[in-house]
Amino acid sequence: MPKLDETLIMLKELTDAKGIPGNEREVREVMRKYIEPLSDEITTDHLGSLIAKKVGNEKGPKIMVAGHLDEVGFMVTQIDEKGFLRFQTVGGWWSQVMLAQRVTVVTNKGDITGIIGSKPPHILSPEARKKPVEIKDMFIDIGASSREEAMEWGVRPGDMVVPYFEFTVMNNEKMLLAKAWDNRIGLAIAIGVLKYLKDKKHENIVYGVGTVQEEVGLRGAKTAAQKIQPDIAFGVDVGIAGDTPGVSEKEAQSKMGKGPQIILYDASMVSHKGLRDFVTNVADELNIPYQFDAIAGGGTDSGSIHLTGQGVPTLSVTIATRYIHSHAALLHRDDYENAVKLIGEVILRLDREAVNKITFD
Repeated sequence: MPKLDETLIMLKELTDAKGIPGNEREVREVMRKYIEPLSDEITTDHLGSLIAKKVGNEKGPKIMVAGHLDEVGFMVTQIDEKGFLRFQTVGGWWSQVMLAQRVTVVTNKGDITGIIGSKPPHILSPEARKKPVEIKDMFIDIGASSREEAMEWGVRPGDMVVPYFEFTVMNNEKMLLAKAWDNRIGLAIAIGVLKYLKDKKHENIVYGVGTVQEEVGLRGAKTAAQKIQPDIAFGVDVGIAGDTPGVSEKEAQSKMGKGPQIILYDASMVSHKGLRDFVTNVADELNIPYQFDAIAGGGTDSGSIHLTGQGVPTLSVTIATRYIHSHAALLHRDDYENAVKLIGEVILRLDREAVNKITFD
């Protein structure tokens, strides 16, 4: 693997960190390390979302840039008498991407390696072999010989389990493979935007936010937005890349490396037209590439944020990513850098007058 530069080191630390919904502490500390030097003040809400505040004009509008800290994973629910772990998915999983995958069980005595197993196909009937194994019939094997041994090692019901994967720069060095891009790339964008604005004058109060529990219902976004009461918000997340075999343009039209996605519509929000037009006008003016997309079945933190108070003009800006909600996903570094530049440049052009025009036109 090539030598990692400053950005890649940050991306590696963010994606290597372990944090399913309700267990985001490790990820929050990595984000804090990178965003604190760029902030005036760091707070959290009572669920654990991280809120970094940077003041340009203390009387200016509040702009929220939110990624979520959590990743999809699993939770130990039972330890059987032979030492196998039963588990609950936390966040959305497709059964076909789970079997025979290595996982890390996070216990109070340290991390334990496990593998997701099921009854072997060799002893199944021909009919059963043709069907995907259901998640309820899977288990995690940690090599324990009994419940007592597993518990001696520190395993307890409620422990989080995360996919195991090592951050990898591909042969094409712009292509980055890692676990939990959903949504550590959003955290990286929030950090990147504060860094982009660091020595530039602007008329806003900017909040870089890492929310909790997005994957189980956009929960931390509700409480964080309630605390901030933003005037404008951006939910930054991953989107669907449609540039793999078998995917038609009608199903997903975005391509990796062709710019951040501007989401027009998803199951959680119809994007705010005034804000959408403002953002795309800035992109056009500066020749920053972008792509439109609509995701009928899915949502981002924007879905909760835009319903805060009397309503918040909100836009989801996402990164086209392959293989999300699996052990490893793939994205393009240029899309990350263009998302940071676009949101950064938008904020430089926002002030009270522009926000009022977006909101009340």
